[in-house]
Amino acid sequence: MLENPRSPRVRAVAKLTKRSARHETGLFLLEGPQAAREALAYRPESVVELFATPAAMERHADVRDAARDAGFEVVLTTESVLDAMADTVTPQGIVAVARQSPTSVRDVFAASPQLIVICEEVRDPGNLGTIIRAADAVGADAVVLTGRTVDPHNPKVVRATTGSLFHLPVAVGVELPTVIERARAAGMQVIAADVGGDDFLAARGRLARPTAWLFGNEARGLEADHLEMVDVSLRLPIYGAAESLNLATAASVCLYETAFAQRSTD
Repeated sequence: MLENPRSPRVRAVAKLTKRSARHETGLFLLEGPQAAREALAYRPESVVELFATPAAMERHADVRDAARDAGFEVVLTTESVLDAMADTVTPQGIVAVARQSPTSVRDVFAASPQLIVICEEVRDPGNLGTIIRAADAVGADAVVLTGRTVDPHNPKVVRATTGSLFHLPVAVGVELPTVIERARAAGMQVIAADVGGDDFLAARGRLARPTAWLFGNEARGLEADHLEMVDVSLRLPIYGAAESLNLATAASVCLYETAFAQRSTD
């Protein structure tokens, strides 16, 4: 059992809360039973190490069994060791280390996608994680992160996806003009969500086509030159007194409307 919170092994895991360590190692941190469960179920080959307290292994026997079936030996630790490894105050007794496995943009668009999510300079980890989760829920083909969008392997992003990070391809490290060009070459329309765009309801009829949705920065939205690249910009109506919608909420509405439209033609 690992008992020393200051041991080199524990400190190496704890460093993965920092982007520099994730970049150097190609690894990232998973916290809690849900993240471990989804990683073992959907991408067991990505899991490198799994740490847990004895009490957590008793509570989450399914995680223990999934680890055993995948050929992993769970490393038992004390509560203080888990706390030292984790980014959260309450990691629920389970922490794992996994390999990053981003998808190339070329592969994303080579698969004849129907619905793609593009995030340009989305900076809030909770927003990005929720958008990835929503993309998974609507059956989107992939998520593409451009510009200075937050690292998808940031612990806060990983937690906010609740496991969806392991369910669909996520591409990173590409500039927006390249993504738009590839989307068009794949026969997709590119629609930007923008407060200055056209009326969403009037444009509903076009949502059944293969679509790449573009979402911008929480505070500034999309740059004018980016909006010039897209096929159309749309705004969601506000019927009440709210000043605006949270980015992740707005993205969820846009994605579900598109999924409904595409499936109504099946």
